[in-house]
Amino acid sequence: MEINFIALLLAGIVTLVVGFIWYNPKVFGTIWMKENNLTQEQLRTGNMLKIFGLTYIFSLMITMTLMSLTIHQSGAVGMVGGPPLIDSAKPSFAAFMADYGQAYRTFKHGALHGFMSGLFFAFPVIGINGLFERKSWKYILIHAGFWIVTLTLMGGIICGFA
Repeated sequence: MEINFIALLLAGIVTLVVGFIWYNPKVFGTIWMKENNLTQEQLRTGNMLKIFGLTYIFSLMITMTLMSLTIHQSGAVGMVGGPPLIDSAKPSFAAFMADYGQAYRTFKHGALHGFMSGLFFAFPVIGINGLFERKSWKYILIHAGFWIVTLTLMGGIICGFA
């Protein structure tokens, strides 16, 4: 199973692109700032290279996890011991991959798994943190919505093209 690292690198950019749109003042940015008691001046402070650079690195970490959630063949590769041991796998592995190596490798399928990851993993994590931090439902739903959309797009890119 070949991995398209360019697709993974592009999927990592999705977090920045969706964030640029999602948290724009004309979309949810003004509400988000109000819910966090932030001002435009406060947002202009900080090391933006560090913020965007680390965001991209964290996004790449997410792409690696999403790859295992969206590409089902990675489970078969794991069962033989991973990529280094594929050549020594039993003939049944090669037969399986010949029959199912490209099964469910579409943008649509990856987007479904990305959406489910957002809804059933990111949303509860954000919800739990938000509840304990005494944040509003607006805050929780803005962040959860961002991650649901982002993970949906990332999952689609990863499954369809990686």
